[in-house]
Amino acid sequence: MSTAPSTTDEAPRPAAPAPGPRGPWTPLRPLVLRLHFYAGLLVAPFLLVAALTGFLYAGAFQAEKLVYAHEMTVPVGDAKLPVSEQVAAARKTHPEGTVTAVRPSPQDDASTRVLLSGVEGVGATHSLAVFVDPYTGEVRGALEQYGSTGALPLRTWIDEFHRDLRLGENGRLYSELAASWLWVIAGGGVALWFSRRRALRKVRGTGGRRRTLGLHGTVGVWAAAGFFFLSATGLTWSQYAGAHIDELRTSLGQSTPAVSSAAGGGEHAGHDAAGGDGGDGEHGVGLDRILAAARAEGLGDPVEIVPPVDAGSAYVVRQVQRSWPTKQDAVAVDPAAGEVTDVVRFDDFPVLAKLTRWGIDLHTGVLFGPANQIALMGLALALILLIVWGYRMWWQRGRGSAFGRPIPRGAWAQVPPYVMVPLMAVIAVLGYFVPLLGVPLAVFLAVDVVLGELAHRRGRRASL
Repeated sequence: MSTAPSTTDEAPRPAAPAPGPRGPWTPLRPLVLRLHFYAGLLVAPFLLVAALTGFLYAGAFQAEKLVYAHEMTVPVGDAKLPVSEQVAAARKTHPEGTVTAVRPSPQDDASTRVLLSGVEGVGATHSLAVFVDPYTGEVRGALEQYGSTGALPLRTWIDEFHRDLRLGENGRLYSELAASWLWVIAGGGVALWFSRRRALRKVRGTGGRRRTLGLHGTVGVWAAAGFFFLSATGLTWSQYAGAHIDELRTSLGQSTPAVSSAAGGGEHAGHDAAGGDGGDGEHGVGLDRILAAARAEGLGDPVEIVPPVDAGSAYVVRQVQRSWPTKQDAVAVDPAAGEVTDVVRFDDFPVLAKLTRWGIDLHTGVLFGPANQIALMGLALALILLIVWGYRMWWQRGRGSAFGRPIPRGAWAQVPPYVMVPLMAVIAVLGYFVPLLGVPLAVFLAVDVVLGELAHRRGRRASL
């Protein structure tokens, strides 16, 4: 996605002015231009896949409501049945597996979801969601569900393709590579665009490569802030950079707090992410008393009830609303006495934990609902257009039969040591914290230096 000045379509340039003072940007511009060109050229295929699947994922929320309307919605009745009766109805139809969570109907026209694990044919990281009419106890269907947002098969398939190309953990490297480089390519493009003379930025009245460059640069500048955001939030749950971010948050005391699920507050703490008893999820005082205790602590819909994992654990009831305003409070309830033993409030989350929650939810399109999803689709479309224009400019750089001429070498020789040394230090730090950016960048720079030196030596021998 080069933003190099044209040598074929632009009008003849006026004579260069007398050289003025050279700032740090002057020697860096050719290097940024070359990096922007090659990064765009080589990383663009990964970004294109991420943009296309991201576009589809943003639209999948609304599509899901249409495709699975029968399971997700019910006719509004007079009064909802107790949650325990709804779970019993689900277990009568689907006695297989283990109840790991229950999501009571959050709206008048919404069904209740009873989540089962250990069901044959359902992946270990997925659940079978049984949809129950909260007014009649009728089971309206069962679908595989994934993730904390309750993604059903359509959205799950798109989500997994966006995240890892459906190749498992190794496939996640593609999305991390795309997220690692997106902000670099966007930042380089913005710097190059604003370093050009104003007359060379316009689109109207131009043609050929210069028009393509104008469209590429203008759309890129307007969308850059969104790209920076997508890159940063995408890295928060990536494989390598995400692990470093988690370590940093932990060292700063900014980890996301979790309610203790130990019934007595002891050695069983920390088991709030799973549940199940091998039966219907009923322990001690039962689901209805547990839900009533959580309601008394102010936990409004939507909530998820997680049964105890063992005899020494408590129920965990947590809010699962990730749209604005975020509801993420959680309580632990002793199954024997029906009393709340621990409470975690979202208002008490550390700042970085809150920002991470909001950032991920904004990235996935749930924080502000349809408006959020439309904005993400717009960003994805902008990225797709930028990639198409970038490759078109590469095509247009050729002369005659010369297809896609690269940006000339020689930029390193112009960078003074007082700029080069800090630059190499930054690359080393990036190589550690964001390895899928730092390592390829270091390799690119090393290869570029070696090839440049070889070309220089060949030129010297030819001149002798």
